[in-house]
Amino acid sequence: MRIINNTIQARNIKNAVVTIGTFDGVHLGHQAIFKEMRRLAKEVDGETVVVTFYPHPRQVLSIGTERLRFICSQEEKLKKFEEFGIDNVVIIPFTKEFAGTPSDIFIRDYIIERIHPAVIVVGYDHHFGKNRMGDFEMLSQLGKQYGFRTEQIEAQDVNEVAVSSTKIRNFLWAGNVKAANELLGYPYSVTGTVVVGNQIGRTIGFPTANLDIPDEFMMINNPGVYACQTVIDGKPYDAMANTGSRPTIGDRAEDDFIIEVNIFDFEGDLYGKTLKVWFIDRIRDEEKFNGLDALKDQLQRDREEAKKILSLSRIQKQE
Repeated sequence: MRIINNTIQARNIKNAVVTIGTFDGVHLGHQAIFKEMRRLAKEVDGETVVVTFYPHPRQVLSIGTERLRFICSQEEKLKKFEEFGIDNVVIIPFTKEFAGTPSDIFIRDYIIERIHPAVIVVGYDHHFGKNRMGDFEMLSQLGKQYGFRTEQIEAQDVNEVAVSSTKIRNFLWAGNVKAANELLGYPYSVTGTVVVGNQIGRTIGFPTANLDIPDEFMMINNPGVYACQTVIDGKPYDAMANTGSRPTIGDRAEDDFIIEVNIFDFEGDLYGKTLKVWFIDRIRDEEKFNGLDALKDQLQRDREEAKKILSLSRIQKQE
């Protein structure tokens, strides 16, 4: 996959089949667009092209920043693009000045003149340009004017729920990782640096890796215990994670949110290392117990429940 940081360098793409968007999460709806793009690229003997933006427009325009969270990082997004068969990614720097570009001018100056698309494919609710005024109808009219085909992919439904990044974020925010995973088409994950904690977990037989995760990727906001999986040095491990403030320990304020992971059957030093953790399902809410012995008894039950859940699930692709 070729990554192009300047649209001028995209001129030599052959019979470009293009889509445009931010694609947070690269969920089932996005994957349906990519699948159709690959089919069309074979039909026209061309290449697939994702045109995306960095930073995310909401970061630049300060829209809803009080709860600004992203499902995946830019690096993870690019890996997913490659995994789903995209040939080229064009990254347009997003600035406040760029945000003022009218929809038709954006398509003309950035897409038509620089990429020369044979086909443009978008999702059912796609909007683009200044104030998101551009839509599929405008795109179709521009296609007739400039000689490219347009195609719109219908909404992808899972259990009668239309897939969208917003719905996935809301599921994750509520701790419903199972529902989020169904819309993503793969297990949601977080990646963080393992930092030193107070090491109380190891005194009761449940040592944990405490993850330092940037705020913009701290999607799960509902304190609880989750069945998880991780990979260390290429080897998969089952695990369970606690998200919240550890009320039984009482060392944090309620809004001081952390993720700590107990990795089953692992011994070793992970401090300072980067750890990726896949969230498979929620086990229970976070609770305050009457002392460490009661907490230990509950953690033993949690581990057995996690093992049952994880026996039916395995990471599809080790990363």
